[in-house]
Amino acid sequence: MTGNAVRLAAEKAKAILFEIAGPMLGVRPEQLEAKDRKIQVKGFPQRSLPIGQVAHHAQVVMGQPPIGSASYNPPTVALDPETGQGKPFASYVYATQIAEVEVDDETGEVEVIRIAAAHDCGTAINPMLVEGQVQGGIAMGIGFALQEEMLFDDAGRQINPNLTNYIMPTSLDMPQIEVDIVDSYDPTGPFGAKGVGEPTSVPTAAAILNAIHDAVGVRITSLPATAEKVLAAIIESRAKGVTTHLHHKSPLALRREGRGVSREFSDAPARVRAGERLKRLALGRNGMEGPGDEG
Repeated sequence: MTGNAVRLAAEKAKAILFEIAGPMLGVRPEQLEAKDRKIQVKGFPQRSLPIGQVAHHAQVVMGQPPIGSASYNPPTVALDPETGQGKPFASYVYATQIAEVEVDDETGEVEVIRIAAAHDCGTAINPMLVEGQVQGGIAMGIGFALQEEMLFDDAGRQINPNLTNYIMPTSLDMPQIEVDIVDSYDPTGPFGAKGVGEPTSVPTAAAILNAIHDAVGVRITSLPATAEKVLAAIIESRAKGVTTHLHHKSPLALRREGRGVSREFSDAPARVRAGERLKRLALGRNGMEGPGDEG
C-alpha cells in the first residue's frame, strides 16, 4: 500500500515539474520526459534541465512547490462471517527457509550454522535492500526461536526488563545466510513489487525447531527453545525409554537431512552418516502471508 501511495504522489509532483519546465524549454508538458536526473524533450535529450533547477524555479520563482500527496487502498473482499471466504489481501507473498543447526545433547545448546532463504516479494526494486530485509528478519526469527522471552514473577512484574537480562541475538549469533530473491511481477504493486517485511521472520523459527527435532528426536512446542527446554525434553525422552529415529548416543555423531512444513509438520526419509557432531537440515515453509512493506 505504501509503495503505491508513494508512486501516485510522485506522479503528481512530476506533473508540476513538467508544467514548470515546459515554458522553460519552449515545449508542451506532454512533450517532456524525466531521465538521468534531468527533464528533457522527448527525442531531443540535448534540450534538458536538471530536475533540481526546475524544482528551485518552481518554488522560488513560480511559487508552486513540486509537492504531491496521495493515498492508496488496495482492492479487497471482506471475509464472509459464515463461510470465511473472501480476499483480505490484494496479493500474497511466499517464503521458504532451510535451517542447519548444531545441537549438543549433553547441554541442550543449539547453534544455528546456516540458513538459506528464498523469498517471493514480486519485483525487487532495490535488491540490496531486500536482501538486508531478509537478513534482518532472520535475525529476529532466531531470537524468537531460541532466545527472546519476557519473564515475570508471581506478582506479575517483569524480571528481565532491560537488555542486560533480556537475551536477544547479536552479530556474533548470526549464522551464514544465503538469500535467494525469487523474481516475479505483481500487477497490483508499485512497479510489480509486493512485500518483504514480516514474512522474512515467519518461517525461521519453524525451520529451526524442525532442525532440532531432526537432530535429537524431540519436539519443542513452546518458544523460545532454550538450552534448558531442549535438554529437559531429551532427558524426558530418555526416561520414557524412547529412542530417537537415529538411535544415536552422546557425543553427537550423526548427520541427517529432514524436511518439514511450518504449519504442517512432517518428516522426510533420512540420510545418515558419521560425523563429529550432530547437524540437521530442516525446511520450514510459509505457505501464504499477507503483504508487508514493499521493497
